[in-house]
Amino acid sequence: MLRVQTQELDGALICRPEGRFTGKGAEEVRTLVTRCDSKLELVVDLTDVMFIDAIGEEVLLFAKRLGAQFVAETSYSRDVCERLQLPFIGKRKSNMQVPGNSDGQGHRPRRR
Repeated sequence: MLRVQTQELDGALICRPEGRFTGKGAEEVRTLVTRCDSKLELVVDLTDVMFIDAIGEEVLLFAKRLGAQFVAETSYSRDVCERLQLPFIGKRKSNMQVPGNSDGQGHRPRRR
């Protein structure tokens, strides 16, 4: 199953697929990306992707040709970026809101 969240933030379209980036779901992401405002920087956050098939890889390469940058915080997502030679940012941009985290950087407040 694939879930995709999108957010427009500071002149960028942030696309966060979650789950299995495969088949028809990956193709729908390609359609989504092509219909978006071309003036926005495209950032694809692969952190919550568990598996990518050949179709998903083709969609990521397509996004790369459009100038996308990729967020890769897990070993799997980093491996995919390295293998496909995708330009990746090691961590989420500091201004990206992460649900459930108070500071927007993926850090939970420390308990005292």
